[in-house]
Amino acid sequence: MVCYSFLAMPELPDVALYVEALERRILGRRLEGVRLKSLFLLRSAVPPLAAASGRTVTGLARLGKRIVLELGPGPRAGEPARLYLLLHLMIAGRLHWKERGAALPRRTDLAAFDFEDGTLVLTEAGTKKRASLFVVADEAGLAAHDRGGLEPLVCEFAAFEERLRGSRHTLKRALCDPRLFSGIGNAYSDEILHRAKLSPLQLAHNLEPAETARLFDAVRATLNDWIERLRAETGDGFPAKVTAFRPGMAVHGRFGQPCPVCNAPIQRIVRAENEVNYCPRCQTGGKILKDRALSVLLKDDWPSTLEELEER
Repeated sequence: MVCYSFLAMPELPDVALYVEALERRILGRRLEGVRLKSLFLLRSAVPPLAAASGRTVTGLARLGKRIVLELGPGPRAGEPARLYLLLHLMIAGRLHWKERGAALPRRTDLAAFDFEDGTLVLTEAGTKKRASLFVVADEAGLAAHDRGGLEPLVCEFAAFEERLRGSRHTLKRALCDPRLFSGIGNAYSDEILHRAKLSPLQLAHNLEPAETARLFDAVRATLNDWIERLRAETGDGFPAKVTAFRPGMAVHGRFGQPCPVCNAPIQRIVRAENEVNYCPRCQTGGKILKDRALSVLLKDDWPSTLEELEER
């Protein structure tokens, strides 16, 4: 059985690394064809996927957590002058660069994009096939897939602050909302909030100006730091270990382990397939946040402070 918590969705730093690795391999190269092993992957009918064959890759980009391949004019008359392939890896989708014409023998293999110098293979672990591929004819069609979130590495502070003021979410949820901020998910939101020394359950619209500034700086510093770390790890290779649980992370996926800043045990709140990870000393003033399931079950036995937790 696949545990999705260990196959969390690639987020902004991971997708950025994929885009950079693909630029080195397929930018300016002709897409010879797409071999689709799983029909469920393709989520659009017009234009047809076959219209992508024979076109040259003229650009690559990140749209939220999606990867966009821009394709130039095709060899057949009457087809759109430009096409976009929009690929969303979702939770368990991963990309692999292999030799040209690589076979797709495994159950996890979904599709192969054949180029003259190699083949890009898309895989997806688990039984729930959530990854998707759209063929889009123009920029208007591409814009329809944009959730509207601000790009956190290039937006101005005023726009960032305005998004938070207009939200009625907790900080954790606000950072992960693609309508507010683009590309941030469960893992890096934990890291950002730890760096900003803010509670994940703090309401976004209630932040003090100094807290908003601290969060803005933490968003940029955290994402840029991880992009640089992943670049250093990958080098000229192709990203091979795309995961939301990395040894260098401060809190995400480190429940019970010591905080690298203050040594307090990292706590978590588990909800469905996601979990919130935080340091009670650095982020919540020593308060243990209630897990919706466990706190109801344990009632008075649920510790309310870090001191009470340490005593037990």
